[in-house]
Amino acid sequence: MTVFIDLCACDIRLVFLEMRMRQARDSFVKNGMQDARTKSTNVEDADMVNQEQFWDGVAPKYAKSPIKNMEGYEYTLNQTRSFLKETDLVLEIGAGTGSTALALADSVAQIVATDISEQMLAVGRIRAKEQGVKNIRFQRTEADRLPEGPFDAVMAHNVLHLVEDLPATLRACHASLRPGGLLISKTFLKPTNGLQLMYRFMCLVLPIMQWLGKAPFVVFYSAQEFERTIECAGFEIIETANYPATEARRYIVARKR
Repeated sequence: MTVFIDLCACDIRLVFLEMRMRQARDSFVKNGMQDARTKSTNVEDADMVNQEQFWDGVAPKYAKSPIKNMEGYEYTLNQTRSFLKETDLVLEIGAGTGSTALALADSVAQIVATDISEQMLAVGRIRAKEQGVKNIRFQRTEADRLPEGPFDAVMAHNVLHLVEDLPATLRACHASLRPGGLLISKTFLKPTNGLQLMYRFMCLVLPIMQWLGKAPFVVFYSAQEFERTIECAGFEIIETANYPATEARRYIVARKR
């Protein structure tokens, strides 16, 4: 039986972050930047929010968040299916509430869906039971501490910009893969056209929201540095594209060297 790693958090996680940014923008328009800065300096023992605590805390709202671009999401799923086989065992990191695992479960033999948030996974277990899907196992783990392989592929949809140590995560993926195994990722990168205003606003507001515990750790890479980091981890990039084409969501397929 072959094995497939899936680090897919789907578009919902990115949409949830964008929703938080829009809420902050509206608040700033209403109350002003100075009000937000004052609030941040008055928070007792304020510190950047712990990743696990953040996603555990937002799990109920996250589970109800709709996919913003269903066409782009479905296209990504179809692209992903083209790399899957019915005999594959899939390991998904950044599985969230299991939306992608549930969508792909009928294309593979089994999926081990992992996430840093136990509360997210709890929602996924409920959904799998309600849908009668029996070939998914939900397990809490961190992106740089993967279950033992060897695996046939790794997927990382809208999650790699959320990990605190990207090189370590990519090295863990590489170590878990069999020779010639695939890394399949979709990641929000720095926009080079369009979305510039929203991106600049996110860069301005995000540190404050993180300080207040209202946003997780996020890094926005350029396409060049992101692809270079993948290659430095021991991969050869064999396919790149943007889905949707008008947005900076880079879809990359890379093979383990």
